[in-house]
Amino acid sequence: MERKRCTAVILAAGSGSRMKSDTAKQFMMLQGKPLICYALEAVERSKIIDDCILVTGVKDISWVTEEIVLKNHYRKVDTVIAGGSERYASVASAMRLIRSEDMAVPNRDGFVFVHDGARPFLTEKILQDTYEAVQKYGACVSAVRSKDTIKIADEEGFVRETPDRNLIWNMHTPQVFETGLITDAYAALEENLQELKQKGIHITDDAMVVEYFTNRRVKLVEGSYENIKLTTPEDLIVAEQILNKDNRKSLQKLKKMC
Repeated sequence: MERKRCTAVILAAGSGSRMKSDTAKQFMMLQGKPLICYALEAVERSKIIDDCILVTGVKDISWVTEEIVLKNHYRKVDTVIAGGSERYASVASAMRLIRSEDMAVPNRDGFVFVHDGARPFLTEKILQDTYEAVQKYGACVSAVRSKDTIKIADEEGFVRETPDRNLIWNMHTPQVFETGLITDAYAALEENLQELKQKGIHITDDAMVVEYFTNRRVKLVEGSYENIKLTTPEDLIVAEQILNKDNRKSLQKLKKMC
């Protein structure tokens, strides 16, 4: 069977507000390099991903192209485009580009991997596991089972119910879909966006778009608890610890080889 094309959409259009920083979180330094570089390097190394759309702020396009993409020789980055003020708007921009077929190599009937640039610990195993799942189910999300008991509150802040923890998952990225499925779903979202806003429906991830506008079920794929999203200053501390642990493991492997 012919291998289908796989395009990664890396989202790097966020702000540094919850990081309490003037620098957008995806450009903050983590052990000597911008945070966004970790996800891009995972894409560059991957045997699964063929190309990449990097979505950033409109004012950052030139800087990102020169200082991130060209300086680091990220060959898989097809283009750098402007995102929006909300996550769904950034993904929608990438979906419009894919639909237009203006990419160097169009992705007509392959798969799209949407990943948060603020998640630096994307691994080839995560990409492989989601790739296998999307081939079978057409839509999947990397996720982890909740370690905490979750409470559903009422409007006054009192506990209304306690869902079964065994059924609760924390959503991560990548979120992976057949090209036609996710581009059509986002086209429907843009057509119906005002109606959703009037109903008070807030789009929080790509799986929700697929759930809302298609009849395709989204498969949950066991990911990694280390695949964290850096949102607050405390997350940076955790990320440093994960990197230090990985560096120690790499050093131990080198010593054994010697």
